Amino acid sequence: MLQPKRTKYRKTHRGRLKGKAVRGSTLAFGDFAIKATTRGFITSRQIEAARRAMVRFVKRGGKIWIRIFPDKPYTAKPLEVPMGGG
Repeated sequence: MLQPKRTKYRKTHRGRLKGKAVRGSTLAFGDFAIKATTRGFITSRQIEAARRAMVRFVKRGGKIWIRIFPDKPYTAKPLEVPMGGG
């Protein structure tokens, strides 16, 4: 799975999503692409799941380029854990 080698801080501010990304939305090279229809954060697990599905589809001889990188830490508390605690 993809993840940064090192980050300055363990957690970042959540921020907000203003809209869909315009940069990188056109097909630069290759014949097929997966494109986001809605805005949202994408995790390294989701990228890996999409990559595995594509590998199964293209079989041998196909090339896959992953042009996104999950560099924003995305954390969530486990179920049944009270709020707070930093």
